[in-house]
Amino acid sequence: MNNYETLYVLKPTLTDEETVSNIAKIEETLVRLGAQILATNKIGMRRLAYPVQKHERGFYTVVYFKAEGSVIAELERNLKFNEDVIKYLTVKYTNKKEIAHFKKLIDNANGIKEEQKKEDTSTNTQEEIADKEETETTQI
Repeated sequence: MNNYETLYVLKPTLTDEETVSNIAKIEETLVRLGAQILATNKIGMRRLAYPVQKHERGFYTVVYFKAEGSVIAELERNLKFNEDVIKYLTVKYTNKKEIAHFKKLIDNANGIKEEQKKEDTSTNTQEEIADKEETETTQI
């Protein structure tokens, strides 16, 4: 399975309920196609670089997922036919550097900060050291 990121922009005229239902529908499509959704980042309403379908703004959402290559064609076909999506882009992460960056993006989207990861790893190493010391003292 490959790592992918799909960014799509929804029309700014949608209500909050319509926006949430569109995001849910796109995620359901991914799950139905066999993709594993890792994170969803709802960036929110942003100004577009240039007008698209006479819209100056749009609701940005990014979905990070793992899937087979055949899933992308079907996903983009569904995005193309969805009248509420005005733009979309899918990026594939392949080499080690890109995958490391992809993992950072997922952590940021899930709300995990770098400091929390460092604290978790330092806590784990301290616990491992304490466990090793206990086993060494019991062996003596």
